Amino acid sequence: MEQCAKKPKLDNINIKEGKAEILVNDTSVFYNPVQEFNRDLSIAVLATYIKNINKQAIETNAKKKDEICILEALSATGLRSIRYAKEVMGIKQIIANDISAKAVESIKKNIYHNAVENLVKPSQEDATLLMYQNRKTKFDAIDLDPYGCPTTFLDSAVQCVSDGGLLMITATDMAVLAGNSPETCYLKYGAISLRTKACHEMALRILLQNIASHAARYGRYIIPILSISADFYIRVFVKVFSSQIKCKENATKIGMVYQCTGCETITTQPLCYKKSSGGYKLTSSPYVDQFCKICNYKHHEGGPIWLGPLHDQHFISDLLCNLNEMKLGTLKRIEGVLNVIHEELDIPLYYTLNRLMSIIRCITPSTLIFRSALLNAGYNVSYSHACKTSIKTDAPNEVIWDIVRAWEKNNPIKRNKLSNDSPAIKILDTPITTNVSFDIHPLANPVSRQNRLTRFQQNPTVNWGPGTRSKTRIDLENGDEIPKKIKNQNKNSKKEKLQVTNDMEKTKPL
Repeated sequence: MEQCAKKPKLDNINIKEGKAEILVNDTSVFYNPVQEFNRDLSIAVLATYIKNINKQAIETNAKKKDEICILEALSATGLRSIRYAKEVMGIKQIIANDISAKAVESIKKNIYHNAVENLVKPSQEDATLLMYQNRKTKFDAIDLDPYGCPTTFLDSAVQCVSDGGLLMITATDMAVLAGNSPETCYLKYGAISLRTKACHEMALRILLQNIASHAARYGRYIIPILSISADFYIRVFVKVFSSQIKCKENATKIGMVYQCTGCETITTQPLCYKKSSGGYKLTSSPYVDQFCKICNYKHHEGGPIWLGPLHDQHFISDLLCNLNEMKLGTLKRIEGVLNVIHEELDIPLYYTLNRLMSIIRCITPSTLIFRSALLNAGYNVSYSHACKTSIKTDAPNEVIWDIVRAWEKNNPIKRNKLSNDSPAIKILDTPITTNVSFDIHPLANPVSRQNRLTRFQQNPTVNWGPGTRSKTRIDLENGDEIPKKIKNQNKNSKKEKLQVTNDMEKTKPL
């Protein structure tokens, strides 16, 4: 233990997060302080998952599972594994794995430094190979937090997680998932992404579809318990079960997305429907007309995506109840986000209020007014946790646009500034068939907003973004990151000054 008492060298810095303290140097491994929310949330989910396992065992008189085994396949510093060991009860063993020899050396030092040798075991192995090797023994929970796309690890992960086990998966390649490169998205995830205002939720649904497809190959199906879009990444928590019959239900939970190129109206189509008498039937095609009913523009097709629930609301309730027992650095933000998720409708995708009004070039009403109009028309509405201006509703698209038209009648636009072929002209010339009222509805203001919870992500910080692969994102002297942009400022002038100095040295008389 004398080694632990030694002060770190000048090129090292102690980083404290939760109950863990790690040593990071400037050449070895990756640490991003912005991901504290990710790690805190993972601890809360894992602790609640273990508690629920034991509770269910008591209720069903089944054998209680005293302790679980966890694999962190891409561990880097070992921080996440160490935090699991020190902050989550009911863990038998954690394998902290990384393919990098330098990373594993760092993991070993941090395990010893935090005195968790009895729970955390370091491993240097290719993550995919390690999971294939454990297909028979299996892990109760697997954490995959790669740099970029996680799909290369999914085939092995769905095979080596236990029945009813937990997969915790992060994806940071949001530009691909959000529609900037649909062909790359298809290459990586087997789905076409669309450039839509609901891109962050669509990213979640593309990833879930990919996980479900991998699991189904081995007679397994998934139940998402929490799916979250935060900061620069998405993170999903899914349980994995074995059942060939349940796997067939994927055809009803996975489908295509159609988005109008003019008014951006969204329509979803499941691959199959389940008959009331049993069995499945195909959906009729074409599911949408060639030209949009709202504005007469053509459609883009995306998907397939997951159309099933993103969250298990019973689990979210348990998670919120358990937060009081936890000491987490980002607790307030977790509480706020989970409350929004608890209020979130189980409806695929959403619109954004400012974009709806931008299409017809009209001033934007308050969210309270627009939500009231939907509620007064007899429909449900909620926010999506992924966007603070989101409108998630079970109202048909025609009703949504009727409300937009009614608002424009009260706040007329200058139609002479619109081109004749703009979608706005077609939208506004269509008669209103819905009885629209903008009177404030008592349920329009959600409880999470009334309680002033921290519901949506904060403004970007100095460490914003996924960083660079296998590099430390901190300045070891000052404790802050030095952005590349700042480091490169005036680099040409510095080179010129250095060249002048060298020339003067050469011309000096001997």
